[in-house]
Order: sequence, then structure tokens, then C-alpha cells
Amino acid sequence: MKREDKGAIIEELTGKFQSTPFFYITEANGMTVAEVNELRRKCFEQGIEYKVVKNTFIKKALETLEADYTPFNDTVLQGQSAVMFHPDNAKAPAKLIKEFRRTSDKLQLKGASIDNSLFIGADQLDTLIALKSKEELIGEIIGLLQSPAKNVISALQGGGNKLAGILKTLSEREEVA
Repeated sequence: MKREDKGAIIEELTGKFQSTPFFYITEANGMTVAEVNELRRKCFEQGIEYKVVKNTFIKKALETLEADYTPFNDTVLQGQSAVMFHPDNAKAPAKLIKEFRRTSDKLQLKGASIDNSLFIGADQLDTLIALKSKEELIGEIIGLLQSPAKNVISALQGGGNKLAGILKTLSEREEVA
């Protein structure tokens, strides 16, 4: 491979890392051709980009970024590696990996970066699936902020109905007496 080709691959990876705030690095040693084709098909169906890349290219692309990815060097960037990107959903690759592992345990999560937070090791898969997106968190916060106001309004409305009922009962008693 020519130096220009290597440089182009590193530039492409750097652009992907910069434009996508989350990516997953996996290992798929020992997978059959049928299993690899199945994985690629599932990735395509879910809008996940899956690329097998040399560790040195990944390392050089990560070095150009502002965040510190040196913890990946010792454990994640060893052996064969593939990178998974999804443009919108940070959890989609984690869910795909977990789903795929039901049929083949050869696909392993080596590490992931979600908004510059590093997750290293296959044991982080459930944590990554449980992460909430920024939109989900904002929705929960808005719901929590609206909750007290809704309670006050419903109490005032309920209290007004009670007060009207009491006044009506009192006026009916006076008419009867």
C-alpha cells in the first residue's frame, strides 16, 4: 500500500471520528464468511457503518483529535479491529453487537467512545445500551420541571371545585332551614 493511500485512509477515519461523536471498536476473530456477511447485512439494515481497519491507522487518526484516546493504545488497539459508526444513535451499535452475540460469540466489543467518554472492554456493553441520548435526558428534565407546576394547577383546580361544592351545600342548607 502506498503512502498516499495510507494517508487517505487516515484522513477519512479522522473525518469520521470528528463528525461522529460516538464510535465502537470491535474484534471479529474467527468469524466465518457467512457470519461476517450476516454482520455486514445487519449493520447496513440499521444504518451502521462497519469498517475493518488496521490498528495503526485508527491510532494515527485518534492522535489528531483533541480528546485523549491513549487508554485505547494498550488494550483496545490490539489484534484485528473494526470500527462501527452510526450518525444519529449512540446505542445502535451496542444493541447490534448484543443481538449478534446471541448467535455468534466471536464478535467482541473492545472499546467505545461516546461524546469523548471512553468505555473499554466487553463488560461495558450493557452500560452502553443503558445510556440515554441527549434528547431523552432533556425530555426527562422537562418532565420533572413541569411536574410541580402541573401538581399546583391540579390542586388549585381541585380546590376550586371543592370550594364551589362546599358553598353550594351551605347555600342549599340555608334554603332548607
